[in-house]
Amino acid sequence: MNHTAAAFIDDAIAAGAILFGEFTTKAGRQSPYFFNAGRFCTGAGLARLGQHYAEALLSSGVAFDGLFGPAYKGIPLAASIGIALAAKGRDVPYSFNRKEAKDHGEGGSVVGAALKGRLVIVDDVISAGTSVRESTAILEAAGAQVAAVLIALDRMEQGPSGMSAVDEVRETLGVPVIAVATLDDLITRLEQDPARAQELDAIRAYREAYGVRR
Repeated sequence: MNHTAAAFIDDAIAAGAILFGEFTTKAGRQSPYFFNAGRFCTGAGLARLGQHYAEALLSSGVAFDGLFGPAYKGIPLAASIGIALAAKGRDVPYSFNRKEAKDHGEGGSVVGAALKGRLVIVDDVISAGTSVRESTAILEAAGAQVAAVLIALDRMEQGPSGMSAVDEVRETLGVPVIAVATLDDLITRLEQDPARAQELDAIRAYREAYGVRR
């Protein structure tokens, strides 16, 4: 586990973005943890989150020209990552879409920079890949390319196909998926905290039952 992943996990737990307990997933499974990037809901918290994303993106070595944040969670993410990148000397444009096209003013369904070049789609997690596919269609229709998909947490969990949603996106769209941290990183971090033994056991069991192997 690298420093960025460890720092992100610590910040996520402190912000309540990673919670432990019993949660029902979209697939109907009982998960011992839950991640919600929306809990980074202060200026300082969002700034830290943007820094973690920016560090993971730059460390990946992926070539990119800008950022695209799908509505709604991707909007503050793209903005915060853009600010963090600029602070690191990479000032790139960002844009996001509206759920409904605007029929007055400048009109259209995209806000911010023009969609061109190699753009990174940013989101919190990939559950079914729907948001990524919709974003890909928007970018390609405008003549832009998808450079990568950047997410906060890879749950490393099997879907109906037996693959994870992240792996399905990699395979079907043929683009890299960069995660700030993975479920394995979370497990490693919990192993370093004796007070989290109960949560650790529950997550290990869940990983064994539903996790993908890489």
